[in-house]
Amino acid sequence: MALFKKRTVGKPGEWYYCLEHKKVEEGPECPAQNRFGPYTSREAAQHAMDTARDRNLEWDTDPKWHDEDKGKSSPSGD
Repeated sequence: MALFKKRTVGKPGEWYYCLEHKKVEEGPECPAQNRFGPYTSREAAQHAMDTARDRNLEWDTDPKWHDEDKGKSSPSGD
């Protein structure tokens, strides 16, 4: 008998987007490394890739996260 049981199902109402199978699933069916979530609704999970793309774009264009001297050469002269 195993001392620890692996949690294979989530709570009702937890939605995930599986990156491997490219599908929405209620409760985690696939390993955590292959999914986004949890989301509060099926619709939110269906738009997981759009949400990730939008967040990446925000991150890439956020001036707080970019050095002002990005175009200048590095101190080592490279």
